[in-house]
Amino acid sequence: MAEAALAHPATSPHNWPFAVRPLHAAFGAEILGISLEQAVSDAFFPAIHQAFLAYQLLLFRQVDLPPATQVAFARRFGEVQIHPMAQYRLPGHPEIYLLHNLDRYGNPNGRHPDLGTLYWHSDGSWRERTGHATLMYAEICPEKGGETQFSDMYGAWAHLSPEWKTRLAGLKAIHNLDFSRTRRQGYEPLSPQQKALVPPVAHPILRIHPETGRQCLFLGDHAESIEGMSYAEGRALIEEINELATLDHLVYAHRWTPGECIVWDNRCLMHRATSYDPAIERRKMRRCTTNGDKPRDSLFD
Repeated sequence: MAEAALAHPATSPHNWPFAVRPLHAAFGAEILGISLEQAVSDAFFPAIHQAFLAYQLLLFRQVDLPPATQVAFARRFGEVQIHPMAQYRLPGHPEIYLLHNLDRYGNPNGRHPDLGTLYWHSDGSWRERTGHATLMYAEICPEKGGETQFSDMYGAWAHLSPEWKTRLAGLKAIHNLDFSRTRRQGYEPLSPQQKALVPPVAHPILRIHPETGRQCLFLGDHAESIEGMSYAEGRALIEEINELATLDHLVYAHRWTPGECIVWDNRCLMHRATSYDPAIERRKMRRCTTNGDKPRDSLFD
């Protein structure tokens, strides 16, 4: 299938009321020359959305972003997700998934808040309507570790051999939040009631982005098995493709500083956090994700 006419951002003419500074050869840009308050306004947001589709990831620096404002920003992209794991919800703002390793005095408590975040994934791939935009805001950042890495799924698909593309076309993976969280945490963090809210769901491995029409891989750590394959065969295939999708040339690693906000497109990027020492370092991040569409392998489904 031919891709839609969204050209590479580095070669596309833009008439945006702000400047951009590319972060990676294929994706990602820092927004310059406007404030976040301006970015979410009716006057500027259409251009911000164009940049979001063109670059897949937008960085805003030196931002004061209270939780209510973060949720309001997320709503510009769509319906805001309330995560089924209520233990991570920020009191008063259930739309925000709070990740930190602080005790009640603000000191490191020695526990990583969510080990599942250390593995490549797409937010909300375990839903029928998968994650659209995620907005992450940094309050406290460790001196060592605690980065977020992003991998280009457009590029991952484009760099596969014709044999791999033929093999993967038409295959669907079963995404399962209970599977990914239980195996990474070492215990069952979801209650029976939470599991019932998010049953396993099948999505195509080759996904067509609903707004750009571009082909991309759609897999990650929430993918447990492959429809029509034995469990062992499916697991092996998922692990192999996840490695091919996250080769070094596809990855941008972001070193956070407090007051930064990144919004990224879960439909064409995977991400993971890097480790840090939760007994020594302090890290506090707020995440907000919007619900998107049901993945398709054709624009004409």
